[in-house]
Amino acid sequence: MAHSDAGADVESLTPLHWIGILAATVSGIVHAVLGVQVGGALGISFFVATLGFGAGVTAIVAGYRRRLIYAVGIPFTGGQIVLWYVINFVTGTYSFPGDIGVYGAVDKVAQIALIAVLAVLLSRES
Repeated sequence: MAHSDAGADVESLTPLHWIGILAATVSGIVHAVLGVQVGGALGISFFVATLGFGAGVTAIVAGYRRRLIYAVGIPFTGGQIVLWYVINFVTGTYSFPGDIGVYGAVDKVAQIALIAVLAVLLSRES
């Protein structure tokens, strides 16, 4: 495992890893923006999600227990999708799919891509 001076293990990252890193980063940024816009307790939950995505990306880049991160990342990200749907469309006032919005669409595409990447990476290491 080759590490840079910053502790990163980027040489072992495949293009698939980079797609996952991009997807997690996009979702993290969307959650940070929503956290600022929404505020309050729900806003804090968006920041917690941002921290989760950031921690996952950091662990992967550092080469820290990647298989575990893949395995934890799948339900973490899947849970985000379920919560988004329930909060907005089951208990909320929005209609699916008409009220998804730009942030929702970008975030869910990124999250679905991330789950797919994590599943492939996990299967390759099993």
